[in-house]
Amino acid sequence: MKKTKESELNDWGRPDYKRADLGAIVRGKYSKRIRESTNVVVLDPQVAKAFPNDKAVNDALRELIGTSRSTSRSRSKLKSKTSDKKRAA
Repeated sequence: MKKTKESELNDWGRPDYKRADLGAIVRGKYSKRIRESTNVVVLDPQVAKAFPNDKAVNDALRELIGTSRSTSRSRSKLKSKTSDKKRAA
């Protein structure tokens, strides 16, 4: 007895499958979940030419974030020192 190869696409023609049993088709059902779980940034073509790959972009951004955090901390320390001097006076 020789078995014939049938593709999975042909299974939809079988009588035991009914489209109504599978529920309604919803377009974009998971789009909100995907949007929330991903963070895609599109770079300007001129900016993209400056970086050879995504690692270089991430490294540059991490360095920038670290620099801005350290300068903002320095500024807040300076502000607190000057306000302490004003209070003492």
